[in-house]
Amino acid sequence: MKEKTLERVVRERPFPEYAAWWPVGSAFTAFMSYAIVSEWKALDPEGGALDPDGGALDPGGALDDVRENAERYIRTVYGRPARPALLEDFVHPDGETTLQSGEFDALSYAFYRSAFRHIEAHPDRFDEGLERERRLFTIRVGKLFFDRLKGHLALDLPDGLNTPGQLDRLSAAIDRVGRFLHDQGYLRSHFAFRFDVDIEHGDTRITQRADEVVSRLRAGRQAYALYEMGYPVILPSAVYLYHTIGEAQHHSSRTIENLFGEVGYDARETDDFDPIGYPSDMVVELWEIRKG
Repeated sequence: MKEKTLERVVRERPFPEYAAWWPVGSAFTAFMSYAIVSEWKALDPEGGALDPDGGALDPGGALDDVRENAERYIRTVYGRPARPALLEDFVHPDGETTLQSGEFDALSYAFYRSAFRHIEAHPDRFDEGLERERRLFTIRVGKLFFDRLKGHLALDLPDGLNTPGQLDRLSAAIDRVGRFLHDQGYLRSHFAFRFDVDIEHGDTRITQRADEVVSRLRAGRQAYALYEMGYPVILPSAVYLYHTIGEAQHHSSRTIENLFGEVGYDARETDDFDPIGYPSDMVVELWEIRKG
């Protein structure tokens, strides 16, 4: 099956509700710049540069590829030119750098596209298969971002989920992360991470009360959660990456996944999640949680 182009997927799923940009905060920009750029560079530690077509590039050349794709993305998705020095402002934030929503969306698309293509072009450099290596890249970015965020928010995390009080502490920490993401413009309107679940998933009805989570996990069973997002800033590029390459960024999901990891649990959205099927004002992921 022929791979879809960015232009084709944009025609199939436009996002007119994202045409009016909003600001993305300086703290989020700085933390995300550190995480994305560090892991992007680490994919090619010998050359310090990436080329999605497999050739050798110097660092400037690799960043030129990212710049060209960010500029193409802004033209194609938003119908406007990219501002000068956009890439440089992101790669070298000064602590006060703020981006507009569409700018971060484009930069995220361009860096992740470059990373995913590089992994595909060099299978001999990686231990796992293509799909797993791409997911591992997103997890590593999420880990670096979460480490910065954890210190910034001084999160109070439990050392397990063996009591209702520990689950309450975890929920409070997740809510603090959500407020940060909302206040910094990653989510424009809504954040909720709920342990009360009543949803159809495939051929199965999943029903769980929040007060059942601890007992499920203590018994070695899987628990569930619903993650709700209103206008996540990267929803357009997540859809476009997923439908052109097969993997998306999931910045906030990888952040929360790492938060659960700090407490000793494996948690993530279900494998069949496809962001194209949700309205921008309410993207919903079903999460599966188990003891690590």
